[in-house]
Amino acid sequence: MVHFYRSTADTIADANIVLIGVPDESKSHAKRKGTNKGPDILRLASNESDFFKREGKIFPICPMRGSLDNKRVLDAGNVKKENLYKLIFDLVSNKKIPIVIGGDHSITTVALQAIGDALGKIGLLYFDAHPDFVSSTRDYYGSILTDSTQSLDFKKSMLIGIRAAEPEEIENAEKVGLDIVTPMDIAEVGVLKIAERFMSRMSDKKYVSVDLDCLDPAFAPGVSVPTPSGLSSIDLIYLLKQAVGSGIVGIDIVELSPDFDVNSITAYLAARILLECMASIK
Repeated sequence: MVHFYRSTADTIADANIVLIGVPDESKSHAKRKGTNKGPDILRLASNESDFFKREGKIFPICPMRGSLDNKRVLDAGNVKKENLYKLIFDLVSNKKIPIVIGGDHSITTVALQAIGDALGKIGLLYFDAHPDFVSSTRDYYGSILTDSTQSLDFKKSMLIGIRAAEPEEIENAEKVGLDIVTPMDIAEVGVLKIAERFMSRMSDKKYVSVDLDCLDPAFAPGVSVPTPSGLSSIDLIYLLKQAVGSGIVGIDIVELSPDFDVNSITAYLAARILLECMASIK
């Protein structure tokens, strides 16, 4: 496993943020494969892009806003998907914040079930090109919201970046009162209004899930299902930093597909997303 330079705690007991890699793509139907390589590639990208080496010393870069001061981060390494539920359940039960890096997006289903069982229903802020609310097929990366219904308060949840929805997904979202924001909505009203919209809606217990295909492929070509007309990188990071400021119970970053990346730009962006999220946790 790749050593993650940002890991500063020695044990889970000493940490308040725990990074977990899940190199699993067993529930992906994507033609592009390779998200199982995502966790270690993201760690490598962080080590390469978030630090400068000079005169035998390593210097970390600072986040744009927020701070890693007093953040005790532990990289718990890579785990098998079948062991993820218990790990996350134990972490959130002990007031630790798990950050899961994938792997395909179905990993989120496990995380939501564990957190829901530990804390009750939570709000979900879901960044994705796809709603993942298919109900005609279950137990795969396109049915996450259907499979996680028992863990979610849909009226305190929001999907952002959606632009490739199946008709049944829109119907399912409307039935439960789930708010959907498309990139066109952001173009019309701007990120400030969208941030206000989810901050007024979201639960004080919220989980943030980032499928990197929420981004436009110009910013993130290295994903499983690239979809044009997505979010810009700075819009995504701004919204994430607003979202994770308080009440956050877990985060994931998924669907990094390194074999399809271009000059590591998706991996470096994923590393920056991870840095900025950690820095904004309160």
